[in-house]
Amino acid sequence: VQLQASGGGLVQAGGSLRLSCAASGRGFSIQVMGWFRQAPGKEREFVARIAWSNAGTYVADSVKGRVSIFKGNSKNTVYLEMSSLKLEDTAVYYCALDSTPNYKIEYDYWGQGTQVTVSS
Repeated sequence: VQLQASGGGLVQAGGSLRLSCAASGRGFSIQVMGWFRQAPGKEREFVARIAWSNAGTYVADSVKGRVSIFKGNSKNTVYLEMSSLKLEDTAVYYCALDSTPNYKIEYDYWGQGTQVTVSS
């Protein structure tokens, strides 16, 4: 399974950005797809996730109200829509996929990351 994240770039504070992540491969199912981010010198941080079966979402408090996650029309694609971007949103954003149908969320596939840089 491969995850291809894209959509990052340089944006001014207050601006918006949409990241996308496409999963490809054979013989896998999607239970949950999520987004994480890692800023320089900091630990990886959860941003948002979406359950594939019912599109239920969960967004981290740190970005709530500014971020939405949703499935794309293209198969196996997830988007992260970010608005009112702040300097502290600068990070490498990673998408991740949980393919195991059980009661817990465990991401077993990760994308390569896409850089988001917010400037003042």
